[in-house]
Amino acid sequence: MEETGKKGIKAFFRRRFTAKRIALMAAFVALSYVVSFLEFPIFPAAPFLQLDFGNVFVLLIGFLLGPMEGVLVCFIKESFRLIGSGTGGVGELANFLVTCSYILLPTVLYVYKKKISWVIVSLCGACLIGVGAALLCNRFLLFPLFFGAGAAAQFEAFGWFVFGFNLIKTVSVSLLTLLLYKRLSNFLKRWRV
Repeated sequence: MEETGKKGIKAFFRRRFTAKRIALMAAFVALSYVVSFLEFPIFPAAPFLQLDFGNVFVLLIGFLLGPMEGVLVCFIKESFRLIGSGTGGVGELANFLVTCSYILLPTVLYVYKKKISWVIVSLCGACLIGVGAALLCNRFLLFPLFFGAGAAAQFEAFGWFVFGFNLIKTVSVSLLTLLLYKRLSNFLKRWRV
C-alpha cells in the first residue's frame, strides 16, 4: 500500500514538472522578478508604498499551470529578492504571504471552473482577500519592523493608504492578467505545455 502511494506521488510530480513546464516557470520567475523592480509610488503622502506589476506573472502561471506552480514561482521570486533586501527578509515574507493569499482562490477555482464569469468573481474575491492579508502583514510584520514601538500609531495614520494601495494593486494585477491570459493561453496550447 505504501509503495503504491510513493509511485502515485512520483507520477504526480513527473506530470507537474516536465522540462517544458519547468522552463515556463523559470521564465515567469525571471519576468516577475525583473518587473518587480519597476516600482513607483502612487500616494505622495506614503512614498514607501511602491506599486509594481510582478504579481501579474505569478497569477498568470497559476492560471496556466496551477496554484502550486503559482506559489512556487512566487516563492522563488521572493527568494531572489532577498539578495540585497533592506528588510532582512521580513518584506519578502510579507509579500509572499500576501501574494499567495491573493492568487490561491482564483487559481484553485480555475482548476474546476474555467468560465470567464467565474474567473472575474474569483478575482474580485481574491482582491478582497489580498487587501485583508496586506493589512494584517503591514500591521503585524512591516510596521513593527520599520516603526518599532510607534507601529500602532503609524498604522493608524497610514492604514487607509495601505488599504487603498493594495486595493489598487490587486485590481490592477487582476485586470492586466485578464487582458494577457487568453493570448498567452492560446500560445501555450500550440507549444503543448
